[in-house]
Amino acid sequence: MLTESGRSRGKAEKIAVFIADGMADYKLKELGNATPLEVADTPNLDELARKSVGGLLRTIPPDFGAGSDIANLSILGYEPAKYYTGRGAIEAAALGIELKDNEVAWRCNLITEKENKLYDYSAGHISSEEARKLIDELNKAFNSYGRFYAGVSYRNIFVSSFGSELVSTPPHDAIGKSIEHCLLKPRSNSEKEKEAAEKLNELMIKSKKILEKHEVNKRRAERGLEKANMLWLWGQGKKMNLKSFYELHRIKAFAISAVDIIKGIAKLAKIRIINVPGATGYYDTNYEGKAEHAAKALFEDNYDFAYVHLEAIDEASHAGDAEMKIKCIENFDKKLIGKFLDNAEGKCTIAVLPDHYTPIPLRTHSKEKVPFIIYSESLKKRDKIRAC
Repeated sequence: MLTESGRSRGKAEKIAVFIADGMADYKLKELGNATPLEVADTPNLDELARKSVGGLLRTIPPDFGAGSDIANLSILGYEPAKYYTGRGAIEAAALGIELKDNEVAWRCNLITEKENKLYDYSAGHISSEEARKLIDELNKAFNSYGRFYAGVSYRNIFVSSFGSELVSTPPHDAIGKSIEHCLLKPRSNSEKEKEAAEKLNELMIKSKKILEKHEVNKRRAERGLEKANMLWLWGQGKKMNLKSFYELHRIKAFAISAVDIIKGIAKLAKIRIINVPGATGYYDTNYEGKAEHAAKALFEDNYDFAYVHLEAIDEASHAGDAEMKIKCIENFDKKLIGKFLDNAEGKCTIAVLPDHYTPIPLRTHSKEKVPFIIYSESLKKRDKIRAC
């Protein structure tokens, strides 16, 4: 991880950090007691690893949950204990939402509820266009509770003026569990917290009546798709203030990702965000485009530090799909790492690591130390990795 030094490093070398979200996993019986990464065909990572130093890295401090927000803040050199207020505040920043000091931003998933259980945390990865229509409807129906903001796909934001101290459950940790069991809970016995939990839980339960009958969900049902028939509030946080990345490390940085958690951290840290056409945060993301934009910004546009994040592997992990996880790892190797090496030219330090474990058997994040490799060498366009 980067450290919070604040000291000038003089002329900075080129650094590229590639985050394969959730890539670390357990050895699986169905894979011959191997991990998905061990099974995957990864010639570019293999060649990097042979010329790298490697080891294990703790990205999740002991007192924090295994979230991408915590892990990526840590990797970038921001101590969660010093800066972190909650995931919702980071994702709100990504959408350009300016929070007042007394406001609370919540991650607002559009989920699928069936038989009083949380069936799908993403409502079948509902499209952003469909989600926006549902969010508009929620704003009309529940404006007395707060404000809803459309994000990407199932990932949206709700802003309230209360509830920051409540205990919330990430929806990917509640798959197959009772809705009632996983609702918001007071952290203490205070009447204020009890009232906040009651009101926001009421909002979530009432949302089903609005969403279930919406035209978007009627059409989704006709096409055999999961309905986005309930909202789920979690990961709340108040306004977050980060030092700029340049002030912290004295290097000029950019970030490439399709998901708001990374974009939000980047925005708060005043890291340039490069939006790549076709980057979706899902299996169909534009791997090659991410690689090409990263190489151009790093070697042609005078940036010192690239932070390139891939979500697809984590999505396969949450789905419990080992075969798709292997495929996404192979795409990461061939289409992202390989393409970057094809387009990179000059002295460069490359780090590759997952931000956290997302084991297939658990279908959620866990807190083990993650594997990493760090490679430093001269690169030449269209060549394989070369020795100096």
